[in-house]
This record gives sequence, C-alpha cells and structure tokens, in this order.
Amino acid sequence: MSVNSQIDHQFDRQHIWHPYTSMTQALPAYGVVSAEGCELILEDGRRLIDGTSSWWACVHGYGHPYILEAMQKQLSTLSHVMFGGITHPSAIAVSKKLLAMTSENLTKVFLADSGSIAVEVAMKMTLQYWQGRGAPNKQRILTVKHGYHGDTFAAMSVCDPEGGMHTMFGEAVTQQLFAPAPKTPFGENLIADDLEAMASLLEAHHLTIAAVIIEPIMQGAGAMHFYSADYLKGLRALCDRYKVLLILDEIATGFGRTGKLFAYQHAGIEADILCLGKALTGGYISLAATLCSDEVALGISDSPSGVFMHGPTFMGNPLACAAASASLDLINQHQWPEQVAAIERQMKQELAAASAIDGVKAVRCLGAVGVIEMTRSVNTAALQQAFVDRGVWVRPFSSYIYIMPPYTISAQQLSRLTQAMLEVAAIAWANAKASNGDDAGFISHG
Repeated sequence: MSVNSQIDHQFDRQHIWHPYTSMTQALPAYGVVSAEGCELILEDGRRLIDGTSSWWACVHGYGHPYILEAMQKQLSTLSHVMFGGITHPSAIAVSKKLLAMTSENLTKVFLADSGSIAVEVAMKMTLQYWQGRGAPNKQRILTVKHGYHGDTFAAMSVCDPEGGMHTMFGEAVTQQLFAPAPKTPFGENLIADDLEAMASLLEAHHLTIAAVIIEPIMQGAGAMHFYSADYLKGLRALCDRYKVLLILDEIATGFGRTGKLFAYQHAGIEADILCLGKALTGGYISLAATLCSDEVALGISDSPSGVFMHGPTFMGNPLACAAASASLDLINQHQWPEQVAAIERQMKQELAAASAIDGVKAVRCLGAVGVIEMTRSVNTAALQQAFVDRGVWVRPFSSYIYIMPPYTISAQQLSRLTQAMLEVAAIAWANAKASNGDDAGFISHG
C-alpha cells in the first residue's frame, strides 16, 4: 500500500464532519499519518511544525515516552470500567495530583469527558448548590461578552451572545446575563469603570444569579484577549459580596499556558468551582475535571435529590486517567516555567514586527500564546494553505492569527512559526488589496 492511499480523502469529504465545516463547501482536511515531538507528519511525508498543540492540548509534544508507557500499561490491565459503584487506582491517583496542584479550598473532583462537559457539570453544580441552600430561584449564570466555554447547550449559553459561534441557536439556548468584556489590558491597573457593569448586574439580579463564569486572564476562542488580574480580584470580591459562586474556566489556560500553573494565580484568588481539560492529559486522550469546594459539595448534597445529578458513561475512564496522571507528573517536574518564559520572550521579540504590517490591528503575547489580530476576519482555508506551504501548522480563525505551541518546542522551530505568521499576515492584506475591494483571500467564508 502506498503512503498516499492510506487516507481516503473522497470518503472523508463526502461522509465525515470536521469541526465548524460545511458538507457542501468543506474546508480542506490535510492527511496526518503520524506525529513526533512538535511535528505533524503528512501522508506525503511533509513535516509541519505544530503551532496549535492540537487545539492547545499537546503541551508535552507528540509521542512522549512517559505518557505512552503509562497508557500502554493501563491498556493492558483496565482500559475502561463504569465509575458507578466502582473506583480504580488511576482515578484516585490523578485526583490526588489535581487537589495538590490547585488551591486549598478545592477538595472535590468530578472527572468528566471533555472541557465542554466540565462546564456543563460546573453550571449544574451551582444550580443544585443553591437548591440545597434554600435559594432555588438562583438559576441564572452571569458572564462577560467575548467569552467561549464550549459547544454543548449549557456551555453555549455563556458564550458570546453577539459575535460568537453559537448565535444562530437563538432562544433554544438559555438566556443568560452578560457584562461587557474586561477592558483593562493584562499587566495594567484596573481602569476605573471596568467592573461597573458587572457590579450593577450583580446588584440588580443577585437573587436569581447562581454563579459568574469567566476564563481567567485570557479569553480564548472568543477573543484571544488578555486582561488585567485586577479585574479578577474585583470580580472575586463582588461574588463574595453578593453571595454568588465563581466558576473559573481554565480549560484553555490551565497547566502553564499563561506563565502561571493556573491563570487565576496571576490574581491570587480562588474559585468556588474550577474547570480543567485540554492539557490535563497532555492531549493524548480526552479527559476533563471539575473541582469544587467542600461548601459547594455540601450544598449539592443538601439539595432535594441528595446527590449530584450527572454521570457520564466514560466518567473516570482508567486509560484517560492514566494519561492525565503521567502528564501531571511531567508538569510537576517544573521544566515548563522556563520553557514558557522562553517562548514568551522569543515571541515578543519576533512578532513585534507584525505591528508594522498593513491590516494588523494588534500584536499580543502572554506565556505560550502569541496573537496577531487583523483588522478584519481572515479566510481560514486560504491562510491555512499558506501556512502548510511554509511547513507549519497554524490555524487562524475570525480575525486572529495565533499560536499556542507545545512547551517543548525548540527556538528554531518557534522562529519558523513566527516568521510564517509575519509572512502570511502580510500576504492576507496584500490579497485583500489585490481583490479590488471584494476581499477575496482575506475575508472569511463564515
């Protein structure tokens, strides 16, 4: 069998959904047959330096022997068992590590299937908690605009309601409360009125608000925006004042991505409920976790059902727990702080030139996240091809050309990514000008 025949692209185009694609005008799907270190290997033998860590998850790179060994050992003994009425060593091991790594007030762990489900779990926890505390009217969730928390229905309800990916679902999605997104940039003192709208909403609606949910420090897929730690400090104080729970969604930011082990540590605050995922397993298999405090757990136990009403089939999957436990061992070796700091320094230096490119609105770097924001949405398919032609994997969306590379990336590999970002950003604007105003090659299909 030839290498090229391993992937049936015609079948793929006709029958298989890919994320956020059309079945009639599908974006190209590049055939990957293996991966190694920080590189994806295509069916034709080309190697692409991965600038996205496979949607921000593969922080240790691909094929890490320690994680593979842990998974192979687990696979040979217990790959899956129901979690209802049963426990196993892998679930206990990963839960112990999570509790040791996170803030002291978080004492309970719910092992979920994916990040979106972790958010669903967190939201359900808040509703049951308030039932157990004699406040059943507290059923709404307050959040900020430009956020993103997942694709399932409860998670969609707290994603950006205007420019987000889920606006078409309208009234089928529960109508939540939204404050303006934080305005104060990361590293700066809070702008005087930045929390005013949030405070006003809490004052007016706290009797019906169960929780505030927010992505700490970095708004990811909704805005690629970094905001001040002072905003989180003020938000924690407001939640305490108005007796509202605080959910921190660290699915994208957790495990070192912003330069701290968890982004909330920039602000020195604690969550009532914490959502984790993505890098939890190093990207080797799907697993997420929702952690909560004793108080939240006791409130849920005092609710009418007396139990927490959620239990996925693959909850606490032993194979996923083994991968996560190995990934956390690597995190706990504490090589990532130096790796992430070096990535940030290099990106700041090498992406600075992007601010001089026509069509670039802003350049932002924090931890192992580098963003070039264009003035208008980009054509994902056209830019994706341009990146592949340069031997890198960078997947733009909306108006953002960004990278979140594995922490193990070399300086030479990172330079290839940043150089490609500069070149493609310039090409995007040049194509827009050459299109005589119709913006072909620059404006997104979506």
